[in-house]
Amino acid sequence: MRPLTDTCPKPLLTVRGRPLIVWHILNLVKAGITEIVINHAHLGYMIEEALGDGSRFGASIQYSAEGVALETAGGVVKARHLLGEEPFVAIAADIYCPHFDFAQVKDVLENNDMWGKPLAEAERDVAWLYLVKNPAHHPHGDFALNLFTVSNEGEPRYTFSGVGVYRPAMFDAVAVGEKVQLGALLREYASRGLVGGELLGIDWTDVGTIERLEQLNRPLQQQVKMQ
Repeated sequence: MRPLTDTCPKPLLTVRGRPLIVWHILNLVKAGITEIVINHAHLGYMIEEALGDGSRFGASIQYSAEGVALETAGGVVKARHLLGEEPFVAIAADIYCPHFDFAQVKDVLENNDMWGKPLAEAERDVAWLYLVKNPAHHPHGDFALNLFTVSNEGEPRYTFSGVGVYRPAMFDAVAVGEKVQLGALLREYASRGLVGGELLGIDWTDVGTIERLEQLNRPLQQQVKMQ
């Protein structure tokens, strides 16, 4: 995303008149999720200056400054003291999914089986992933989906959207300050049948290139020109 991200952190890049991260914040608040933790590294101070304490969005925002980027799993561990011990939803700030209903994330990690009997801790899903159909830039996907179980092997394959719900205990083996990617942990638990998931059928874009950013903004620009 350079040169744009030389002077602006990716979450603050604007899509259709609104920073990417603000789309997520507003959708979270709409679903009644108002306690938000944002971890940041590159130009993170700009994110704090732009969003403040979150009160103008109806949210309460706390920040976890990494200094050096720790990847997703490492960032979660550094911020864990802010997250509590209940399952939490984590969102990649550089995706665009304006119609995601975050109300659905509140009860996807079950503690009981279908008959209401408590599951042993070792039998509970540790994560719930939202998958999407493979975009052109990622044709081979990340995971397979068998009913509601995420698998490392199998067909068809789908792409991880960057939205997931996790139990904090999933990150117990990661040390504070350690740089760890989320994918490695997910694959480990998926191999044990402990990752659930579902396929999203909504608009979703990984805003990973300037071209994709421009494409998202193009319809609005054209509409303005026509008026």
